[in-house]
Amino acid sequence: MYLHLGEKTVVRTDTIIGIFDLDNTTVSSHTRSYLSRAEKEGNVINVSFELPKSFIVCVENGEEKVYISQISSQTVYKRIKS
Repeated sequence: MYLHLGEKTVVRTDTIIGIFDLDNTTVSSHTRSYLSRAEKEGNVINVSFELPKSFIVCVENGEEKVYISQISSQTVYKRIKS
């Protein structure tokens, strides 16, 4: 199954490792460090220019990708479950 993350970005649900709320998770220095490292490695894809609410970690073709989305983590999760 496929999941729409915003704008023109769609990912396969079987590639998703985690769905995270930006407000709650970026409090941790470990999460900020992880996102900073992923951005330096060129693995962060911003799927919208609106206020980001969540990030979704996927493994595609053996490579880790982090999608920053304006859709809330709860909404993303509900879309997967429906």
